[in-house]
Amino acid sequence: MMKNYDVIIVGAGPAGIFTALEASKCNPQLKILIIDKGRSIEKRTCPARTTGNCVKCNPCGITFGWSGAGAFSDGKLSLSPEVGGRLLDYYDNEESQKLIDYCDNIYLKFGANEKVHGLNSDRIEEIKYEASKHNIKLVECPVRHLGTELAYEVLRKMYIHLMENTNTDFKELTEVQEILVENEAAVGVRTTKGEEFMARYVVCAPGRGGAEWLTEVSKKLKLKTTNNAVDIGVRVEVPNSIMDHLTKDLYEAKLVYYSDTFENKVRTFCMNPGGVVSEEHYDDSIAVVNGHSYSEQELRTGNTNFAMLVSTTFTEPFDQPIKYGKYIAKLGNMLTGGGIMVQRLGDLVQGRRTDSSKLSKSTTIPTLKSAVPGDLSFVLPQRHLTSIVEALKAFDKVAPGLYSKNTLLYGVEVKFYSSKFDTNKKFETAINNLYTIGDGAGITRGLMQASVTGVVVARAITEKNQN
Repeated sequence: MMKNYDVIIVGAGPAGIFTALEASKCNPQLKILIIDKGRSIEKRTCPARTTGNCVKCNPCGITFGWSGAGAFSDGKLSLSPEVGGRLLDYYDNEESQKLIDYCDNIYLKFGANEKVHGLNSDRIEEIKYEASKHNIKLVECPVRHLGTELAYEVLRKMYIHLMENTNTDFKELTEVQEILVENEAAVGVRTTKGEEFMARYVVCAPGRGGAEWLTEVSKKLKLKTTNNAVDIGVRVEVPNSIMDHLTKDLYEAKLVYYSDTFENKVRTFCMNPGGVVSEEHYDDSIAVVNGHSYSEQELRTGNTNFAMLVSTTFTEPFDQPIKYGKYIAKLGNMLTGGGIMVQRLGDLVQGRRTDSSKLSKSTTIPTLKSAVPGDLSFVLPQRHLTSIVEALKAFDKVAPGLYSKNTLLYGVEVKFYSSKFDTNKKFETAINNLYTIGDGAGITRGLMQASVTGVVVARAITEKNQN
């Protein structure tokens, strides 16, 4: 079976969605097909959100489907070009900010929360000044927080708009096996079911869940890529009382520290005040930890969680950072019987395993009830674990109580980034009319910059289509 379209988008995350939104706005006649491994947004469910136990849905309802991991994420829109990707590698600060502001207005149009955190300059300067005393860098970034429930609703409205008001089709539960190329130009895709869909333009926007797939595609097509850093670490959970003085004004305190022993870069990421720790799955087999929070006050918990990630960039001849990250995650799963591990910081520092008895004594009550007590020293490499402990000790200077025996560490948190593709500033590869964008292409690391890359590609396609 073969069908013809003008644009095929592989991946229904923010990058793919914004490609369709902008392309259909610029040229309403374009026939667009979005393909995703997961389901449409209203069919996506996660039993673990209500039962506390992951049943390993195939495909994972959290990771795949319309809006990607963003549908059930904390829904943070970072409004600075310095955060969430490599946009500044392609555009100057002024151009990048204009693109972010443009996408931000689209989110607002579809119902995003109007409040922006991180604009209290006096308070932010105080925190930044205090952090600098302890060799900690505070990365300033205004944040528009949607919350898990509002993020879902905003992205659902985008789906309805595209399906009802544009020439856009969505094909769910479908995996692309091959990008079809003729005369050094993309002409369509072939699915694992043997279906062929033809189009003049193909946009690869598979998100983090499809990063490894996109890497394999690049090898088949002989596209030039460079290794990205792989981020491996833990998710930290503490009472709100420890972080409230930071999150009240910033919502997300983006802190960076270079560890004492190895000088590895350690950063905080995806901070969720009043949030919950969650479990998600990749490749139907790997369980990794994540976190989210809601915007409604009555849904908030007594804890704040955030990722602490150690960034490592590998050099030649090693070229498999994604497989390395998955190997670490699998090791953690092996020791828990397939789930997420949790350990008290005090037990880790004393070189002992956390068991159910020790966990029950913790004054920090875990929000991920299915997490299995264990020993992270059997999972994470020494340099990663040492760097995380040293960073926690440093961050305790600006968040007293963070370096506590009852601070909970969940593992493993891994951020999979594809090798970065060699593209022009419009994200077109060496193959004519083939574009790679979003997190899976190693270009972005968050909702906003992923959305921006979609707008850039849609405008490029419109420009080509008019010539």
